[in-house]
Amino acid sequence: MGRPGAEIILNAEEYKRLKDYSTKGIHPARLITRAKVILDLDTSHGKRFSSMEAVGDNNSISRKAVADIKNVYIESGVDGVLQRKKRKAPPIEPKVDGDKEAHLVALCCSEPPEGYARWTVRLIASKMVELEIIDSISYVTVQRTLKKRNLSLI
Repeated sequence: MGRPGAEIILNAEEYKRLKDYSTKGIHPARLITRAKVILDLDTSHGKRFSSMEAVGDNNSISRKAVADIKNVYIESGVDGVLQRKKRKAPPIEPKVDGDKEAHLVALCCSEPPEGYARWTVRLIASKMVELEIIDSISYVTVQRTLKKRNLSLI
């Protein structure tokens, strides 16, 4: 939980940046809280709080959250505190990649099956599964893909 003995000592530039961030402009509440926690933990401008519990109480967060914010500051500085961590990959990989999208567009441009006047998104979805282009696909995914490409089934 927080590195014992690791003090936060801000220089004048870092202090001003955090102070401005927490008081001026429009920023996400979570990042403003992080800035305020680092300011409260700073020992170079006079120690305001005696413990991490007191810092947490002042900012309405837990002691563990204070320790985590302190560790982020120690590892990556002010920039790490004031920016959200970028996600490396989306939570769910997209089902339709470039190859499958090309098949979908080609299917839309082809003649509809016997007995149908035109393609529908549900018909395209079932045909893609039938042709084993994709394991399963929702008609909504087909619709979104067509909309992204500005294609119409009319």
